[in-house]
Amino acid sequence: MSIFKSILSKLGFGHSDEAASAAPAAPAMTTQAAPSAPVAPVPQAISAVDVTAKLEQLASASAEKLNWRVSIVDLLKLLGLDSSLTARKELATELHCPADKMGDSAQMNMWLHKTVLQKLADNGGKVPAELL
Repeated sequence: MSIFKSILSKLGFGHSDEAASAAPAAPAMTTQAAPSAPVAPVPQAISAVDVTAKLEQLASASAEKLNWRVSIVDLLKLLGLDSSLTARKELATELHCPADKMGDSAQMNMWLHKTVLQKLADNGGKVPAELL
């Protein structure tokens, strides 16, 4: 699993889809006259994940004081994910970090923090504008 998918999973993205797929399917209506045409999938409602509330809840339960609002390292630690430089470089590569930022860990970390929060918002997460 990619690191970003792990972030999504830890924050609860996609859990409503799993619940919907676990529900029993309605009986299918069949016709004897003709073969059935392909049926388009029914769109699932996207439930927005309140990223800030989830992270604040995790932060309040953490023994360590983590500043996830500005630090990608702290955000990853808060989610129980590997925050090592190697893991952050892998995440930066996965998210297509510009090469000029990859050579400077401070610039990469700032880019990565902003990009992760933006991608969470792009995936239906509620993230305050000041963090984007």
